[in-house]
Amino acid sequence: MSAATGRPGLLVLVVGPSGAGKDSLIDGARRLLRGDPGVHFVRRTVTRPALGEDHDNMTREEFESAERAGGFLLSWRAHGLAYGIPMAAGSKRFETALVVANVSRSVVDEARRRLQPVHVVAVTAPVALLAERLARRGREHATDLLERLPHADIDLPSGPDVTCVANDGSLGDGICAFLRVLRSLRDQAT
Repeated sequence: MSAATGRPGLLVLVVGPSGAGKDSLIDGARRLLRGDPGVHFVRRTVTRPALGEDHDNMTREEFESAERAGGFLLSWRAHGLAYGIPMAAGSKRFETALVVANVSRSVVDEARRRLQPVHVVAVTAPVALLAERLARRGREHATDLLERLPHADIDLPSGPDVTCVANDGSLGDGICAFLRVLRSLRDQAT
């Protein structure tokens, strides 16, 4: 474990298009790995009320103030919102083997440069399924859906530090596939 070695634990960046099921997979894994000292799941900060997602919310002004003060390990803007991974996640990396965070594909290269060791889990699903899921959650307007979907199957990170998880079946199957990846990464890191 990283506490014994003095090196940071592995930062696992979970990425994928809107509607791929990243939050659902993370929530399922968090429940099943509750009490596992080798895995920590990060609550990200978003400038939107929680609306069923597991995140902390801030106003835009609060977020920008925290960002200027160095309060985020990673931060980005997408779909008119600001998102951040709290700086405390960096400290957590010295206490556990894995720190798992839902992030934008846009910060992967920055994380690779600044925050090694990093591993990317790219969650994928067919575009038709993404559209169905996005419509079902009811947060986006039809025009927003049309804007998001053309980018759904492009710009996924690639490389030896990337594992893909296809979340195109049942939620249980997706969670099992995600758990297999996390357990394998945890076992390699310890």
